[in-house]
Amino acid sequence: MVHQQKCIKELLKKFRMEKAKAISTPMATTTKLEKDENGKPVDQTVYRGMIGSLLYLTASRPDIVQSVCVCAIFQADPKESHLIAVKRILRYLICTEKLYLFYPMFDNFDLKGYSDADYGGSSIDRLSTSGTATFLGSSIISWGSKKQATVALSTTESEYIASSLVCSQLLSLKQQLRDRFCMRTHLL
Repeated sequence: MVHQQKCIKELLKKFRMEKAKAISTPMATTTKLEKDENGKPVDQTVYRGMIGSLLYLTASRPDIVQSVCVCAIFQADPKESHLIAVKRILRYLICTEKLYLFYPMFDNFDLKGYSDADYGGSSIDRLSTSGTATFLGSSIISWGSKKQATVALSTTESEYIASSLVCSQLLSLKQQLRDRFCMRTHLL
């Protein structure tokens, strides 16, 4: 079992968010963060500290990866709208601090990968974002959110790019398992 409950409590205390109202999602589905050039600037040091702490948590919290990555883009010139989005993630952690990853001892060794993409999701550069999740048996072992390097011309293209990313991760993991543990795995 992997959790960071103590770290979350310390993080909420550090940024004076322990008594904030808890919410059920890390980011609203309607939220589209932009550069916000006319927005009120906020302290870069505090903003970067929040992002750094949240990035540390993503090692055991795949549920916040996408939201944190979106907010991390604005570290060079954070505005109040960006800080509000980061504080929303912290408010989400209040009601989910007890979530954990569980790795059962006797599970199967089937590798499964899932991917998704948002076609042209970035309003800044029109690049799509790929999301991936890889499972060994019933346990998640890797996850990520990555902006695609090229502008996709269709939803199908952005989905293919995301699929190729998860396939390369699966092949790499399969080889690592074979090399380190002499195990045979099945790609599903």
